[in-house]
Amino acid sequence: MKANKFNTFVCILMTLIMLSNISIKAQDKKLYIDAKCAIAMDSKSKVVLYEKNSNTIVPMASTTKIMTALVAMKYGKLDEKFNVSKNAVSIRGSKVGYKCGEKITLRELLYGLMFRSGNDAAITIAEGIAGNVEKFSKLMNEYALEIGAFNTHFITPHGLDKEFHYCTAYDLALITSKAKEDKLFNDIVGTKDIAADKYDFTRSYHNINRILNEIPGANGVKTGYTGKAGKCLVTSVNINGNDVVFVVLNSTPRWAETKKMYNYVSKNYTYKKIISKGDKVYEGSVKYGKNKLQLYAYRDIVIPCKNNETYSTKVTISPELKAPLNKNQRVGRIDVIAAGKSIYTDYLISNSVKSTSYIKRTWGRN
Repeated sequence: MKANKFNTFVCILMTLIMLSNISIKAQDKKLYIDAKCAIAMDSKSKVVLYEKNSNTIVPMASTTKIMTALVAMKYGKLDEKFNVSKNAVSIRGSKVGYKCGEKITLRELLYGLMFRSGNDAAITIAEGIAGNVEKFSKLMNEYALEIGAFNTHFITPHGLDKEFHYCTAYDLALITSKAKEDKLFNDIVGTKDIAADKYDFTRSYHNINRILNEIPGANGVKTGYTGKAGKCLVTSVNINGNDVVFVVLNSTPRWAETKKMYNYVSKNYTYKKIISKGDKVYEGSVKYGKNKLQLYAYRDIVIPCKNNETYSTKVTISPELKAPLNKNQRVGRIDVIAAGKSIYTDYLISNSVKSTSYIKRTWGRN
């Protein structure tokens, strides 16, 4: 009797161990990132490759300075010299160490901003371009809306903890992707050191972003840390000729978690051309059309595709569409579908569609 009970106990124990192993193996297949919020996004297509709480609103510390740089490059002149004010010198947190009254070019201030995470550089840029921090922050918010970062709000150009200064991992990836369209931005954030005599700067600069040394192909972007935001990191990595943006917010092991996301993307995604520019993707009738409507791809659609996942396309046009239509007019859209969801959308262009005569339209003949 005791032997039977013992054998039953052993069987139950072995079953639990087997189930536990199955559970562990299943969990291994799903990436876990130790961060409050995280995202991996292709910088060109904006296709999301991984996300965790990517639309949660949180403080983002000095990753704010990505937008500061964007606004500075949009409105400023690189060789213009800005005065370092008492306000800039007295700001707390990380600083370059500029002296009150120094005259620094905007180009140099951008290196101080992104290399050294200089809060004094951020204030000097804001005051030099807009007159004060408040007006500069308004420019930041306007640009954020223009980019599509709708869950973001800036109060300062440096990112020190402030009420109503917030972002999301998704928005931060969008902002970074926009910044990476600018060659100057890429040149700055992808460089490890810049000597003073390179551009006749007042001092030399060393980039404190160690991710440049830890991931092959890493070419930026920005670190950040405050008490409320925790440790943050925005990274860009060139993977087979394509830049992928990685964001981790409030992540103590930010370097390791970024590398983990990078390894995940590298192993699980391959860039593929879904549609070529000029491909005809639709042909059909259109109201009052004398000839057929034909829709073409406006550009190549190249996106990162997950291995062993099926991708399809779907064309959508308005039921209210009617002739006449001009050649190359934007008409309808094409969606790339994966796992039942649209992961990428682009517009299409039409051929020339002439309209039928008024008499035919009146009599209902198309």
